[in-house]
Amino acid sequence: MLVTGAGRRLGREIALAAARAGWRVAVHYQASRQGAIDTLAACARQSSAGALFDADLSDEAAARALLPRVVAELGAVDAVVNSAALFDFDDAASFGHARMERHWRVNTAAPVLLAQALAEHLAARGTGPASGCVVNLLDQKLFNPNPDFLSYTLSKAALQAATTLLAQALAPRVRVVGVAPGLTLTSHLLSDERFAALHAQSPLGRSSTPEDVASAVCFALDNRSITGSTLLVDGGQHLMRFERDFSLM
Repeated sequence: MLVTGAGRRLGREIALAAARAGWRVAVHYQASRQGAIDTLAACARQSSAGALFDADLSDEAAARALLPRVVAELGAVDAVVNSAALFDFDDAASFGHARMERHWRVNTAAPVLLAQALAEHLAARGTGPASGCVVNLLDQKLFNPNPDFLSYTLSKAALQAATTLLAQALAPRVRVVGVAPGLTLTSHLLSDERFAALHAQSPLGRSSTPEDVASAVCFALDNRSITGSTLLVDGGQHLMRFERDFSLM
């Protein structure tokens, strides 16, 4: 399987969980090379050794070439997890074509190209129904919208629509599933104390952990009856109303 953005944060957790489940993981990264090396080493301790693959997913040629590179080095590929994402701030006042295009290329177009490549690879192998799976990482804010991070949100909304459309177009051979986390990891935008307080703001008193999200991804990979749907893993945060993005609250 290929996991994009696996050198850090959620991509790393997903790669490790997949390796524990027995998958051989191709670890993609762009800038986080040392993190990707560490992820690969940790995966190798859990399962068969995979390999590292660098690619700038904003570049169409690089995105198209990524899965064939994995196949050439590791052999058959049965799944792609699209975890890599661009998350830069803008809003209605600062929106512009350039920032929107950067988000769209990484967050929407690259996952579609990788799904396309997986479908072509599986067809060439002559595999049967539900033999492949694409999991797209989405965001609970699609179900509880606020106007912050406008280009990011639009690109993830497009990816959610693509999840439905690709599930239709690539059936019966390829399943396509969305996983939408809530607030999961802190960042430089939040202190540890503020993160803990925001993480608790949900009907269940907790949002998603990296382990929760990785477990949901593995469930989507394993359950051959799921396609075209999105698993919300957020402690119910999508049921609440937030006026701002968590990072700005």
